[in-house]
Amino acid sequence: MQIAPGKKIYFLSDFHLGLPDHASSLLREKKIVRFLVEAMKDADMIFVVGDLFDFWYEYKRVVPKGYVRILGKLAEITDAGIPVHFFVGNHDMWMNGYFEAEMNIPVFHEPQSYVFNDKKFLVGHGDGLGPGDHGYKMLKKIFRNPVCQALFGILPPVLGMGIARRSSVKSRAATGIKDDRFLGEENEWLIQYSKEILAKEFYHYFIFGHRHLPIDYRLSDKSRYINLGDWIKYDSYAVFDGNELELKFYTE
Repeated sequence: MQIAPGKKIYFLSDFHLGLPDHASSLLREKKIVRFLVEAMKDADMIFVVGDLFDFWYEYKRVVPKGYVRILGKLAEITDAGIPVHFFVGNHDMWMNGYFEAEMNIPVFHEPQSYVFNDKKFLVGHGDGLGPGDHGYKMLKKIFRNPVCQALFGILPPVLGMGIARRSSVKSRAATGIKDDRFLGEENEWLIQYSKEILAKEFYHYFIFGHRHLPIDYRLSDKSRYINLGDWIKYDSYAVFDGNELELKFYTE
């Protein structure tokens, strides 16, 4: 795909809307919408790379309450002819057709490869990739199991979402300290994963979320690993102008 002159591709992730309370989440949601309004001026495509919500589960006829501003803006973007690609994260993996039907947004559950202006990209949320984290990898298999998802759907929404919210808070408390600092190449699992892939197939850019720390790491002379950070602390994102990819921070 060739990007039109003057156009850009935006990558952003980890909004965790709903966290830690409604008031704080609403302020963050409004800020993200303001960013998207500005991005629409020159966006050729927008990637939302997981954990838009701190929890999301699509019941057969029920979706979580709220988030009307971000959902409305995403629908407006696609209605304007700007493609949006969404990758599920570990907090919003239970997508089941709502984004596709209501907003014309394709939803991906695994990393995807792209070529823009002869530059190769591998894009994904990043959870469960690379060495280690065996406990979560086992949980991910359980959460992705259709039978387990159906059983969860039997729970009344108020109970199911209450359980999920408590689990999310515990998860963030357990990983919050690690999220604040770079752990070194050998301990950054997504860098290790990127290097493993790079040994088999070349990519100019590996773009992931999940880590919550903005990282721009050179894997080789021609390949970089980018972690998008988050919109809880950093308001960070990446933008590709057709020639170069840059990790940036939003200021109003």
